[in-house]
Order: sequence, then structure tokens, then C-alpha cells
Amino acid sequence: MTRSHAGAADHAACRAAIRTGSRSFFAASALLPASVRRPAYGLYAFCRLSDDAVDETAQQNRAAAVARLSERLSLAYSGRPRDAAADRALADIVAEFEIPQALPAALIEGLSWDAQGRRYETLSDLTAYAARVAASVGAMMTLIMGARDRLVLARACDLGLAMQLTNIARDVGEDARAGRLYLPLAWLREAGIDPDAFLADPVLTPELQGLVARLLAVADALYERAEAGIAELPSGCRPAIRAARLIYAEIGRDLERAGHDSIGRRARVPGRRKAVLMARALFPLSEARICAEPALPEVAFLVEAVRPPEEAPRTVPWWNFPGQVVRVLDLIEVLRERDAFAREGASPLSP
Repeated sequence: MTRSHAGAADHAACRAAIRTGSRSFFAASALLPASVRRPAYGLYAFCRLSDDAVDETAQQNRAAAVARLSERLSLAYSGRPRDAAADRALADIVAEFEIPQALPAALIEGLSWDAQGRRYETLSDLTAYAARVAASVGAMMTLIMGARDRLVLARACDLGLAMQLTNIARDVGEDARAGRLYLPLAWLREAGIDPDAFLADPVLTPELQGLVARLLAVADALYERAEAGIAELPSGCRPAIRAARLIYAEIGRDLERAGHDSIGRRARVPGRRKAVLMARALFPLSEARICAEPALPEVAFLVEAVRPPEEAPRTVPWWNFPGQVVRVLDLIEVLRERDAFAREGASPLSP
């Protein structure tokens, strides 16, 4: 039995970190089964720690901060986590749920792009960034919930992308004032907006409002794709993930009501509205169907990194008498060959 690294105090610390750092996720997580909620807190605590480690570090020191995160990740996977609650929790989670290291490594790669101040020319480029910092988390959460099917993972990645694009639409002004720009540069130029001039003086214009609306439309299409995958999750997990999907999409609705102003205000979902959406999430979908679309090219590497569930060995039903006869004859033949090899002094596994 694998030794547990995290104790009760560590789990409490992870929960507290999420309660203050990600209110929307914390609200939705109340609907998760307890067996899933605790590792989810641990996962999100490490993700929050990683984001803060880069975001709150001076620009000239961010590359070193990313390198330290990579080292901490390697230590967690080797069973020797750093002396921190989130690290110990992560070490337990990745071992218990067989999370490939490529998934959290993708998150850290995305944070390294932030550290570089990278900008994104096209929507595909931006999607590749969102795949790393958000879809990777969706894929890891899916594994914690016990689902490894590729289509379900693809829909989880869709949800992560949608949430990240919503965040970007909401934070255009805040990011610009911090010297960051995530809107596709090609979109800005098409709208007649000079990226550098906008960063120097981020003001709300009809052209910018149109770009925010355009990004939200992309997010909404991804929310729709993701909805189909929620029905394929374990039943106890569906309400929480649906609640997260509804709450994040509501940020977009608040932006719409405010005329897509993400410069002078920050869209939010009030507590009362969150409660309504969480109650709605308790009711099953009227049409539960899986979206058969493959993963988007930008997130395919995340899905490919996950080992699919092992297929159960095919057995012949007891009532299938002819099939049972064939199975017994096959077994007799295998035993006969093994005895022949033994008499000849050879091993059946020899080359």
C-alpha cells in the first residue's frame, strides 16, 4: 500500500487556499462527493500555488520561478514532495489516480509562456495557451472523478478552454493595465486596434466590445460541446461540474448585460445567482448525449497522454456451451505445449 504524504492539516490548508483563491470553483465543489472533493482541493491548491508563484514574482525572476515549479513537480512524482501542503497532496493524488506527468507539466509550460510575456497571433495560438493552463486541469479533474474515456477527456478539455477564454474576456482591462495582452493580435488588427497603443492606454471602444463579444461566442460554443461530456461522468460528479460550467458561462452573460465592458468593471456572479445556478445543476439534462467530435488539435496531446482504461478480459458466458468447449480445448493445448517445452528443457518464453 502506498504511503500517504498529506495529512488532515494539509487537506485543510488546500481547502482554505481554494476558498479564498477560486470562489466559483469552491462554490461548485460543494456538490462533489467527499471522495472527489478532497483530491480536487489538493489539485486546485497546487495549480493556484503555481499560478501565484509566477504571477507574483518580478518579471526578471519568473523564469527561475517556473524552473522551481518544474522541480517541485518532479519531486512530487518521485514520492519526495517538498515540505508544503499542496505538494504533499499532489504527490498522493498523482499516484492514486494515475495522472500522467505530462498533464501538470503542460500547466507549468503555459505558466512559462506567461513568464515570457508571450502574445498570441491567432485564436489557435491562444487556444494552445488555454490548453496548457486550463484544459490540462480539466483533464486531471476528469481522472480524479474516475473517467478515462477519450471523448469524455476531450469534452473536459473543451470546458477548460471555455472557462479560460471567459476569464480572458472578463480581464481584458485588468490584464492590459498589468502589461498583458491575450486577445489574438490578428483580431485586434482586423478591428483597427494597435496592440501596443491599446496596452499604453486601454480604453473601451465599440471595436473592443466587438472583440470581447467574439471571444465569448467562441467560449459559448465550447461550453455547448462540453455539456455533452458531463452526462458521461459518474452520476455523483455531474452536478458540480455542471454548476461550474453554468457559473463560468454566467460571467459572460454579465459581460453582455454590461455592454461587453471589461475595461472599466469586472464581471462577477453574485452569491444569490450562484445559488440559483447550483440548484439548476442538480437537475439532469433533458437530452444526455456524448459529443462524438474528437479533441481539438490544440488539446489532443493532453488526451493522448492519458492511458485508456484497460479492457476487461473477454469471457465466454456459462450458457454458451460451444464457446466453453473451445475455451477448454484452447487451455488443454496451452498446457500440452508447456509440457513439451519442459521435456525439452526449454522455456515457452525463450526467444
